Amino acid sequence: MKLGFVGGGNMAAAMIGGLLQKGFPLSDIQVSETSADRRAWLERELGIPARADTAATLAAEVVILAVKPQQLAEILRGWPPLAPEQLVISIAAGVRAEDISRWLGGHAAVVRAMPNTPALVGAGIAGLYALPGVSDTQKAQASRVLEAVGRAVWVDQEAQIDAVTAISGSGPAYVFFFIEALEQAGIDLGLPADTARLLTLQTFFGAAALAIKDSSSPAELRARVTSKGGTTERGILALEEGGVAYAIALAARAAAERAAEMGELLGKNGDGGTL
Repeated sequence: MKLGFVGGGNMAAAMIGGLLQKGFPLSDIQVSETSADRRAWLERELGIPARADTAATLAAEVVILAVKPQQLAEILRGWPPLAPEQLVISIAAGVRAEDISRWLGGHAAVVRAMPNTPALVGAGIAGLYALPGVSDTQKAQASRVLEAVGRAVWVDQEAQIDAVTAISGSGPAYVFFFIEALEQAGIDLGLPADTARLLTLQTFFGAAALAIKDSSSPAELRARVTSKGGTTERGILALEEGGVAYAIALAARAAAERAAEMGELLGKNGDGGTL
């Protein structure tokens, strides 16, 4: 499988690094990147001889779009027609697969992926949606590419990518927000800053690792920690009284609605409108 990355930013570099670590041949990866500084970085850090032009990239069996969403329509409309068997994977946030297909002259084999920033440390999760023209073999190729930096899940409807964006795309920011608040709470309770940080980070890491390994539901895991009349029960009651669960649901819904809005705006922008 020959891969061509259009754009060599952080997410593309993470994916390339993950692929190389899993034994993917360096010679089977092509990268086009307009920034000379970034091309130099890619060659220095990953051994990738990136090029400014897209000729070699567009000849690949799988073409990965890793450029800024606002630039995508203009870039794609300047390309020659792709071969029907070529798979296009987009990791450009907010841009719908149907718009990408249209800007490529009706190209049928398009997969839209929504990765998240933990991919930068090999612990990401990506939601994927395929247009009807994508074969099972091509879906397997897309999974292989995204799973180089974590895990991948498929959704049946493109609108569900907005929910993926709200949960896993924006989700790391919610986690960082909670980490920030809990760390500060530790400091306010008299802990040294470095101790509060270590306690908070290891608690999040350990709790997530336990939830992944244990087949019990989050509610069951929470119940095991929450003794009747104990400290955890008092803390959970404070969270419930503060409406934290409602606020989390509200945040996810707001993010999903914004993701849908961005899809509409980016599609119109590509058709000559403005953002």
